[in-house]
Amino acid sequence: MNRPHKPEDDGAPLVERKNRSGTAIRILLIALVLLAVAAAFVIFKDSLDSQVMIGLLGILAMVGIFFLVSSVIGLVEVMPQSQSDTLARAFLASQPEGTIITDAKGRIVYANNAYGRLTGARKATQVETLEALLSKHRESSEALYRLVNALREGRNGYEEFRLSKPLGAQAPNGSGAYWYRLRARAVALEGAKREMQVWQIADISAERDDQERFFKELQNAIDYLDHAPAGFFSAGRKGEIYYINATLAEWLGVDLTKFQPGSLHISDIVAGEGMALVQSIQAEPGLTKTEALDLDMRRSNGQILPVQLVHRVRSARDGAPGESRTIVLARTKGGAQEHETSAASMRFTRFFNNTPMAIASVDGEGRVLRTNAPFLKLFSDLLSRDEIDAGALLQTVFNDGAREEFSHALAAAKDRQVDIAPIDSRHPTVEGRHFRFYVNAVIDQSDEAPEEAAIVYAVDVTDQKALEAQMAQTQKMNAVGTLAGGIAHDFNNVLTAILLSSDHLLLQARPSDSSFADLMEIKRNANRAAVLVRQLLAFSRKQTMRPSVLNLTDVIGDLRILVDRLMSGTNVKLNVEFERDLWPVKTDLSQFEQVLVNLCVNARDAMPDGGQITVRTRNILASATSAFNHRGLPEEDFVMIEVADTGTGISPEIMDKIFEPFFTTKEVGKGTGLGLAMVYGIIRQTGGYIYPVSEVGKGTAFQIFLPRHIIEVDQNAPAGDVGGPAAPQLEKKPDEDADLTGKSAVVLLVEDEEAVRRGGKRMLETRGYTVHEAGSGVEALEIMEGLEGKVDIVVSDVVMPEMDGPSLLRELRKTYPDMRFIFVSGYAEDAFAKNLPADAKFGFLPKPFSLKQLAVAVREMLDS
Repeated sequence: MNRPHKPEDDGAPLVERKNRSGTAIRILLIALVLLAVAAAFVIFKDSLDSQVMIGLLGILAMVGIFFLVSSVIGLVEVMPQSQSDTLARAFLASQPEGTIITDAKGRIVYANNAYGRLTGARKATQVETLEALLSKHRESSEALYRLVNALREGRNGYEEFRLSKPLGAQAPNGSGAYWYRLRARAVALEGAKREMQVWQIADISAERDDQERFFKELQNAIDYLDHAPAGFFSAGRKGEIYYINATLAEWLGVDLTKFQPGSLHISDIVAGEGMALVQSIQAEPGLTKTEALDLDMRRSNGQILPVQLVHRVRSARDGAPGESRTIVLARTKGGAQEHETSAASMRFTRFFNNTPMAIASVDGEGRVLRTNAPFLKLFSDLLSRDEIDAGALLQTVFNDGAREEFSHALAAAKDRQVDIAPIDSRHPTVEGRHFRFYVNAVIDQSDEAPEEAAIVYAVDVTDQKALEAQMAQTQKMNAVGTLAGGIAHDFNNVLTAILLSSDHLLLQARPSDSSFADLMEIKRNANRAAVLVRQLLAFSRKQTMRPSVLNLTDVIGDLRILVDRLMSGTNVKLNVEFERDLWPVKTDLSQFEQVLVNLCVNARDAMPDGGQITVRTRNILASATSAFNHRGLPEEDFVMIEVADTGTGISPEIMDKIFEPFFTTKEVGKGTGLGLAMVYGIIRQTGGYIYPVSEVGKGTAFQIFLPRHIIEVDQNAPAGDVGGPAAPQLEKKPDEDADLTGKSAVVLLVEDEEAVRRGGKRMLETRGYTVHEAGSGVEALEIMEGLEGKVDIVVSDVVMPEMDGPSLLRELRKTYPDMRFIFVSGYAEDAFAKNLPADAKFGFLPKPFSLKQLAVAVREMLDS
């Protein structure tokens, strides 16, 4: 080690080569020349000519002028060195680090005494360059090489290296290691084109020894903290854990080799609702707060660890939560401090804080005395821990309508009454959140809280209320649907009779007859009524559907022209956004087109001043359905069709009613209120879902989710619909009525509605069919037995007394397996087809139907 540096050691530098070292010699020579000349003048003054004298004086004058000019420009130094130069020399000489300055050629220009002491040089002739000194050792030569390269690139730098032996005549330091710090920088001399290299070297062995000692002490402290008999962790402002000691890691089963600062959160290791207690500890701005908490921690295997936390949290000056430090004390059995009372208290505290119900005790005035963790979590936005400690009133968590009920319940509790009715209350500020409170009287006050009057239990019933509302809405919709379906069935029979009778009269009337126009009006209004019936059936999901596999990109593209035409004359623009590679769906093409047109028309009407309608299509993976937050939407693959507008929006008060039949916000005479009800029924009958999303003043979006259809190739699959290969395409219209004649075919018409049966029999007979009629399935079997099976086709209603149509088909198949059969019904075909044998062959004719539709159905079934 170097001996202590003393100020008196700083004297003249060991080496100092000045740039103008010959200045003194030149001055001395000039002085000698001047003295010689002066002596010559004295000795030879009588023998010298005057002209020679004048010449000599001129030469002397020139020499004097040259001397003056040289001193001015600095060639000759007349005055002593300036104070700044002296200060600079003193500064370099007093440097504790060994300083050596070399020129571009590596020659030593300057070396201070500290450099001599460090390297063992006592006089100028013993001073060696750093290259000569450090090249002897591999560690130091590498450091020197890096610094030399850095100087060549114009960069300053420093290196630290370790040697086993000192550079100079230093005494051994005992540790056997010598550390040096070498600095290098380039200095450009003022007014000179060349650069000097300044090297400074210092012995930092003592500094390294101090660092090593501090590091060992720090390691010992960490080791003590890691293996202390108590757990410890520190967390950041957001609760992210930056440090956890080995004791707590062992308790919790945390692998410290995989632990990364910030990878764990306090909520990951605190079980139950204990996090609410931790978050409730908040310090005043700029201060710290420490509290003890009894709660449970969660081990990595899911087991519970009962502990006591000594939690200290700091708050920033602006009141924001700061970092926290927490000591964890395990509550294990057999501890010296544990006895029966404390164990019971600990168990009660754990039970109190881990129960799933929010609990608070109040005094007779309603002031909160004590709460558990679930209470702090449930009402964290209404009551803070500090407010509770200050005696906040529990009425704060009730809305205005329920506070009076709570006052009556509290009065009953003070009177020690039982069976106090629970109180339902909405959140005071958040719409849609609901709570149920149970107030129980305190019979035996404890010494710890003699003012305690009641215990209040609170439960969040938001989901229950939402489910009740959904169930009520579903029951209402189902009841209305059942009613609508029943009315539609009976009304279809009436309309069928009207249409058949009007067709019969039109066949007998001529266009010139006065009654012809009235008959046409009757038929036209009957058809309008049939449209309303179909809408009711669509809402009740009992309409006839012909599902097929569709590519909605093509369907919407073909429908865009029609929708654009509906928007003509308005300031409404239609925008369509398709997703590529849209999945196929299976639905009724005409019904889906009706859904889309209806939604676009409603969107147009919601924008009287103009706007934009956007139709979007997207594939929705099963894993992404939860992102929409729609109640009842299952996790399946869907194709979503969204119809969004920029209109007035729908207020929350009527949002739950928009799908109800006959509910409309339009003026009288401008809407039946069946449009959205029909849309709802069609989508649900398809197996899809529809949800409205609206904000008043910004617009409404209807999101339709249709199940993704997986196309399976089956070469043996029949080409027909639900009715099998024999099911005729009843919508097909022949070109000539001559094709609809009976040609001596025998028809058994089974219908319980006499008007429909009579009209159908008359219509078929006019086409040349032989018709036998029956009022029920039982009567039809008797007639079939009387005719010995000589019937070509059976046309039967579905819903009949005694024996319905499907039962009749099953009975006839036993004796006549190839009997042709047509069902007529106001309900959907699949409503009864699912109860028939898989190989049953039948046609289907939806009510109400006209004479021509009946003739087409019978003719095609006979021809199939």
